[in-house]
Amino acid sequence: MKQSYDITIIGAGAAGLSAALEAYDDTLDILIIEREKNFGGILNQCIHNGFGLHVFKEELTGPEYAQKLIDLVMEKQIDYLLDTTVLNISKDEVFSIKATNITSGEFIIESKSVILTTGCYERARGHVDIPGDRPKGIMTAGSAQRYLNIDGYLVGKKVFILGSGDIGLIMARRMTLEGATVLGVAELMPYSNGLTRNIVQCLNDFDIPLYLSHTIKEVVGKEKLEKVIIQQVDENRQFIENTEKTFEVDTLLLSIGLIPDVKLFESLSIDTDPLTKSALVNQKLETSVKGLYACGNALHVHDLVDDVTIESRKAGKYAKAYVINQKDIDKKQVPIRFDHHIRYVVPQVVDYHLIDEPFDVLFRATQKHDVLKLVIKQGDQVIRKKTLKYVVPAEMQKVQIKPEDLINDLPIEIMVEEV
Repeated sequence: MKQSYDITIIGAGAAGLSAALEAYDDTLDILIIEREKNFGGILNQCIHNGFGLHVFKEELTGPEYAQKLIDLVMEKQIDYLLDTTVLNISKDEVFSIKATNITSGEFIIESKSVILTTGCYERARGHVDIPGDRPKGIMTAGSAQRYLNIDGYLVGKKVFILGSGDIGLIMARRMTLEGATVLGVAELMPYSNGLTRNIVQCLNDFDIPLYLSHTIKEVVGKEKLEKVIIQQVDENRQFIENTEKTFEVDTLLLSIGLIPDVKLFESLSIDTDPLTKSALVNQKLETSVKGLYACGNALHVHDLVDDVTIESRKAGKYAKAYVINQKDIDKKQVPIRFDHHIRYVVPQVVDYHLIDEPFDVLFRATQKHDVLKLVIKQGDQVIRKKTLKYVVPAEMQKVQIKPEDLINDLPIEIMVEEV
């Protein structure tokens, strides 16, 4: 292990591996740091298929997708440290990364550029108000997935799921295939938060009911979970009387959202976006700290691992260009603004001194639209229009902006025209 690298990538899931492969250059020293004992990240426990259709043009399981990336990293002989935890990142002239592992103890690595690909973590019971005691049998869907797919433990026989995120939907099918009975899925919103294909393949195909505009009113059980009581809510998320439903279960799985794991940002005092709960980045995926890039689920939660790879390749490409060019270019950043029909956008700012190629603006809608008409403006001038069909909050949308579209250096505004 060297003491100094050109690019250090923290996290060896799909994002980290993809960024490393794109950043690879014979003239550069690259290091991947991973806190687990194996490469692959969350893909290792995602043994279902459906991965790789866009990137590899074939349908793969999660471990197969990860292995393809791992093989390429091994082929290029990129340096890596497994079972190593990064404790802190600071920056003076270069980045100083404090890390620790069993072999070397605590040590420091210097790096000209850093790419954060630390993924995300699940919201747990403490993030939501669920009245009742704290019996065993309540856990996140991702934890149940790891217990089942990696450790071989079925966590329950009679299961209810709160939240219709993709992990919850996939686990509804997985638990059913392993012999458990899934009594239903409750979703607070009037629409599902999972991909349409997962609703069809994981719930409809197995006759598992989805209760929209419902949430848990109470969990019953002292030592072990015995029952969950759900109730319908109105448009103000207030309970509607006489709509309770009771299910006798031994397990409640929570699929109530994901949060980017960006604790390492805290020591760098970077600009953050409260909507994504992660770093604020420009079109090159660079944070407010020069040379620090973020991508994958550490930046914002993605629908598909293929999208993670595509985005992370860009981060690797831009980090490599930063290290090779080493130009001290002053930033000229302006925000990308949007109206109430859009939940968030990535990137959040555009650096006009770095516009040399088209860039994608990713966004999620706040509600379902059969037809959505986007209007992109600078000041009073419309620079781009785009019509999208069947837009739902659960599925990421994107619009491409070309350098020639931009007519001045005013902020970019993305508005939605009512249809």
